[in-house]
Amino acid sequence: MKEVDLGKFDNSWYNPGSFLKRFFWHVISNAFINSTLPLPMKIKILILRLFGAKVGHNVTIKPSVNIKYPWFLTIKDNVWIGEKVWIDNFVDVLIEPNVCISQGALLLTGNHNYSKETFDLMPGKIVLERGSWVGAKTVVCPGITLKTHSVLAVGSVATKDLNAFSVYQGNPAVWVRDRKIEDDFSVE
Repeated sequence: MKEVDLGKFDNSWYNPGSFLKRFFWHVISNAFINSTLPLPMKIKILILRLFGAKVGHNVTIKPSVNIKYPWFLTIKDNVWIGEKVWIDNFVDVLIEPNVCISQGALLLTGNHNYSKETFDLMPGKIVLERGSWVGAKTVVCPGITLKTHSVLAVGSVATKDLNAFSVYQGNPAVWVRDRKIEDDFSVE
C-alpha cells in the first residue's frame, strides 16, 4: 500500500502573487484588518481595495477578520462580516449583496487530495449568493455555493451546495426546513 510522501508535494503551478505583494498584505492586514482595533470601515475598505479586492457600498467588516488574499475577493453591497471570520481564499470568493457572515465562520477555498501520494492542492471557488447567511462557527468547504437566501446554521459544515431559501444544519450540513422571509410591516 502506498503512503503519502509530503516530500513530493509540489504546488509550483499555483501563483497567488509576488512575494512582496503577499508580504506587504500580511503586514498591513495584521495591523488594520485582522486587528482587534475598532477601526473605521472606510479605512478597512480602502486598504482592501488598494490590495485588489472589489468592495461594494455599505459593507461592515468587524475586528479580527483574516483574509488570505484580497485580490481574490469580491464583496458586493450591504454585506456584514463578523468578528474572527477567516476567508482563506486561495482562489476567488464572491460575496453577493445582503450576505451575512457571522462571527468565527471559516471559508475554505483549498483542500488536499488525500488519495494522492503527493497530497495535491485542490482549490475551489466559493460563492455566497444574495441574501445567504453563514452562521457563527461554520465552515464552507472549497467549491461550494450557498444559493440565494440559504442559511448555514451555527456550527455546521457545508460540504455540498445549499439550495435557495433553505436552512441547513449539522456536519455535514443537511436540509432541515425552508427559509421563509416575512414582510416587515409596522402596525400603528
